[in-house]
Amino acid sequence: MVNQVNSRNSHNVTYADNKQQTVSSDKSNAASLPQSPTAAKTPADSVVITAQAQQIKNLQVKAESTPGFDTKKMHELKKAISEGSYQIDAEKLAKNIANFEFNLYG
Repeated sequence: MVNQVNSRNSHNVTYADNKQQTVSSDKSNAASLPQSPTAAKTPADSVVITAQAQQIKNLQVKAESTPGFDTKKMHELKKAISEGSYQIDAEKLAKNIANFEFNLYG
């Protein structure tokens, strides 16, 4: 069984047993069709980095350049605590906790 289908854009397609056999296109109205936009220049992609993103990047670079853990200081503190010579300044500790919470919560 052969069916011939005419579409709105004047393509003639012939089908036989649900398989495409021939495709012909009517070129008479091709000049009236709009040209593809590929001939026109396309704008280049661009990215704008916000001030906050730049600040985060700077902090990341700074964090990567500093050592994360001071083993020597940890051993000194451990030794001072075990010997009983480590003194805690309660006022300094309270001030640091208050500053931390203020910076954390605003």
